Amino acid sequence: MLTLEKFSIGVGDRFAHQAKAQLHACQLALKAGAEVVPVWNKSNREHSFIGSEPASVLTAAREAVAALDWKHGWHVDADHIRLETVDRFIPSSDFFTLDVADSIGKPAPETDINAFVDRHPELIGSLTIAGIDAPLQITRDQVRAIAAQFLLAVKDAGKIYRHVASVKGPENFIAEISMDETDRPQTPPELLVILAAIADEGIPAQTIAPKFTGRFNKGVDYVGDLAQFEREFSDDLAVIAHAVQRYPLPKNLKLSVHSGSDKFSLYPIIRRLLPKFDAGLHIKTAGTTWLEELIGLAESGGDGLAFSKEIYADAMDHIQELTAPYATVIDIDPAKLPAAATVQAWSSAEFTGALRHEPTNPLFNSSLRQLLHVSFKLAAKKGQRYLDLLKDNEAVVAKNVTHNLFERHLRPLFLPA
Repeated sequence: MLTLEKFSIGVGDRFAHQAKAQLHACQLALKAGAEVVPVWNKSNREHSFIGSEPASVLTAAREAVAALDWKHGWHVDADHIRLETVDRFIPSSDFFTLDVADSIGKPAPETDINAFVDRHPELIGSLTIAGIDAPLQITRDQVRAIAAQFLLAVKDAGKIYRHVASVKGPENFIAEISMDETDRPQTPPELLVILAAIADEGIPAQTIAPKFTGRFNKGVDYVGDLAQFEREFSDDLAVIAHAVQRYPLPKNLKLSVHSGSDKFSLYPIIRRLLPKFDAGLHIKTAGTTWLEELIGLAESGGDGLAFSKEIYADAMDHIQELTAPYATVIDIDPAKLPAAATVQAWSSAEFTGALRHEPTNPLFNSSLRQLLHVSFKLAAKKGQRYLDLLKDNEAVVAKNVTHNLFERHLRPLFLPA
């Protein structure tokens, strides 16, 4: 079976021009002592917004791997796919994020729930799990209630998995199950029940993305209780280690942190806890590369700076349209968005200072950054003009992409302080 490496990072490349710069960051990490493999991801929604096809992600990845002579693993993720959207990804992806969040909370048939509860008496009673201080106390009614909440979602994941397997062959791709886009975090008993159900369904999931407490907004730091996140992350690692020993699940099953872009305050916690369980990690950095492209263009001055300002002006004219699909993962304060005319007068340093994610910089503007994060389809509408600017300013753009990925993500997550 195709096996996902212990440490992997999901990298978005909206316009398929930064794969080399992203891979170079992984090369720097490897040179510094950490093997972290890139997983280039792009969702059906992003392809629809931009007008691209999944094959473009594979082509860009292959070209980068060849150009940089990368001898380690790499993958292409069909990100957040469902049964109705997966087919276009099958030829060009070897990693499939099965998104079943819409099915969470919809009850499975009573016969399925009863059969699950009867099949798993080991889930009932007092369960001691290494790494969790107190035994889990789980009643039969609780197992039933958890199954009612999540069993249908797992069965839907099974349908998607088997569909892909019927075309690609089960040994030729990696399955991830996404449970993060829901209202509340899963408790340890819930995650344990979910993993038992995944094993029952015969899905060889190599990563699972649970929901955590707090706000995981696009492109900005975590907002929430750090101590609570640490408890949840540690408990999830413990439950996964227990489930791997107890059920027929892949031995390399690991946590995936979605919307992991720029969650700087979480990185020391994650870095500290992984060795405790000898655990792997998959983290998705999503659309921050698109922001580094804008930063690079603004840094270059001239036409690049003018273009970045134009995108901001267009974004201000279409705020509702741009933000509506991302309402649950952005927090924009309209009062903190400068007028387009104000931004038009900014220097390169002022624009990049507002956009670049350096919270200690007094110019940094979280609301502006989040708005531009979800405005990538405005650049897509500019067509070849935007792509030509990326080519003309390749060196400065690539420098920003590599620096962001290596210094702000890979180094704090995977390398000694």
